[in-house]
Amino acid sequence: MKGVVFLGNRKLELQDFPDPSPGLGEVVVAIKASGMCGSDLHVYRASGSQNALGFAVSGPAIAGHEPCGVVAEVGPEANRRLARIGERVMVHHYFGCGVCQHCRTGWSQMCIEGAAVYGVTHHGGHAPYIKVPAATLVPLPEELSFETGAAISCGTGTAYGALRRIHLSGRDTIAIVGQGPVGLSATQFAVAMGARVIALDLSSERLLLAKRFGAEITIDAGGSDPLGAVKDVTHGRGADLTLDTSGRPEGRVLAVKTARAWGTVCFVGEGSNVTIEVSPDMLRKQLTIIGSWTFSTVGQAECAQFVSERRIPVADLFTHRWRLEQADEAYKLFDSQTTGKGVFLM
Repeated sequence: MKGVVFLGNRKLELQDFPDPSPGLGEVVVAIKASGMCGSDLHVYRASGSQNALGFAVSGPAIAGHEPCGVVAEVGPEANRRLARIGERVMVHHYFGCGVCQHCRTGWSQMCIEGAAVYGVTHHGGHAPYIKVPAATLVPLPEELSFETGAAISCGTGTAYGALRRIHLSGRDTIAIVGQGPVGLSATQFAVAMGARVIALDLSSERLLLAKRFGAEITIDAGGSDPLGAVKDVTHGRGADLTLDTSGRPEGRVLAVKTARAWGTVCFVGEGSNVTIEVSPDMLRKQLTIIGSWTFSTVGQAECAQFVSERRIPVADLFTHRWRLEQADEAYKLFDSQTTGKGVFLM
């Protein structure tokens, strides 16, 4: 089979790999949809000698950490409750030791022995098949498309997990900095949860999508005074909650500064740094700043159920659908960060 491999420096190629065969406790999933995530761009843009996400990598790995499809083969001793041939599944794209406190609660990305990351350290979903431990499988509700399942498998699930972490409710005004796939998902979810959403981004195209998804106010983050614009629509107070999905220093600072006194700021964007003036920006505002890193297997299943029950049109995030053979064109466009989400369909 052929799979997409990032070479670094904004280059990729389709390479040949043997079709996978499941080992002890493993399954092979036939991929139906494999999403493109903003985190991919860190690896896509990095120099060929480094991995910008900080994970140790040996040898070429097939990209794509939003795999969704059907179980095609089941290896010996795989849990048959999780792995039945023909079952529609998402993949929790991490796997750890399986026995530490984090793994046992579904947070295998935090494994104390170190985690495998599918699409980064191990072969991912930008290929016809992926081999994973049966324990990584999360059922995909029948009402949801494979595209939606792919989105939930990272970007959309990350947005849901962050909003749960900050206890968003219908009484809140939330400013969401960055309206890429994660930010747009957060906008969809926050609206469904009853909150008032202020969406900020540099891209007019993405702000139009945010408006379509229910954001009450959209603000050009590159304008003359985005902080003042947020203050204007919040009676001078700032937002109750802010969420940065951009991962950029400027975005994180904006999330901190637009939060009101006693507010909560959440960072989910990977990479880079942030510098704040601790006294005026944090201490004297009694601010709470937290990080939220993706989600657990339980959280992924809960997100899928929420999407299903609330009939949230997650598939509307996708502005582009591609074949694997179009991967070079797909990532060049995605790298512009002006579009919605992209997905490879098999």
